[in-house]
Amino acid sequence: MTFMDFEQPLETLYEQLEKLQEVGEQGEVDVTEKIRELENKIQKKRKEIYAKLTGWQKVQLSRHPERPYTLYYVETICEKFIELHGDRFGGDDKAIVGGLAELDGQVVMIIGHQKGINTKMRQYRNFGMANPEGYRKALRLMKMAERFGFPVITLIDTPGAYPGLEAEERGQAEAIARNLFEMAQLRVPILCYIIGEGASGGALGIGLGDRVFMLEYTWYSVISPESCSSILWRSWDYKEQAAEALKLDADHMLEFGLIDGIVKEPLGGAHNAPEDMAQALKKHILAELKKQSKLNADERIEARIAKYSKMGNYRRITPAAAAK
Repeated sequence: MTFMDFEQPLETLYEQLEKLQEVGEQGEVDVTEKIRELENKIQKKRKEIYAKLTGWQKVQLSRHPERPYTLYYVETICEKFIELHGDRFGGDDKAIVGGLAELDGQVVMIIGHQKGINTKMRQYRNFGMANPEGYRKALRLMKMAERFGFPVITLIDTPGAYPGLEAEERGQAEAIARNLFEMAQLRVPILCYIIGEGASGGALGIGLGDRVFMLEYTWYSVISPESCSSILWRSWDYKEQAAEALKLDADHMLEFGLIDGIVKEPLGGAHNAPEDMAQALKKHILAELKKQSKLNADERIEARIAKYSKMGNYRRITPAAAAK
């Protein structure tokens, strides 16, 4: 079990619990009551810690190495899944996975970022940072879903689109912009879920939908706290202040009207009870699909465009006021 720095009190309690369990297994002493007391203490301490998480601590949780990724959710909540590969232009980006899935008897197209569960797989998946081929593959699958009338589900978890020179040479910005343009007009329902990190255009490339939701301990922003800190303070040492200033957590995103809701995570985060989190996500997806099915395609597109048109604040300045 991996603990974040702010979970240090929990780590100490778990060490005590392990020692107590060893005593119970090896000796003749009945420690059942003591174990129960310690488990209750752990539960109480966890509630206490998670009731007052900072923005930076939520960022840490979104990056937890044991946090479930796209393929875990797909394999857990779907009866069938057929992964589809390639963008039919230049390659098959491993940072984005997608394919046809059966969800409670309903066929959907699921697309998401995949980071990898260990060092070797993270390198293989490029740490969830997609190249243009990944966004073009995602668009190809979305257009296929539109052709057959399948809803699109996207699971977002990326530190950003891959920033390498070769990605820019192959049209990274154009690929993301094209996805935004096409997703705005897609005639099937699009549900987007931020399941981990939602960074910048890397997240937006598969993140424009009828409904956008964030899991409780995730973040969504134009820039990561570390990058923001390095730009403003010329150092990563101020990442915690940057996280607070960016207001990038789910509560603030909902308050600003940039997302449509928050999916609660189990106490301790999705990694603490991944099966429970997967079932909660499945229930949420099915409920939202049911709502979206009541609209026809034209109504859905009109509502989608209106939703994004309302975001942000602006004011008109007359020529006379500008002259002053």
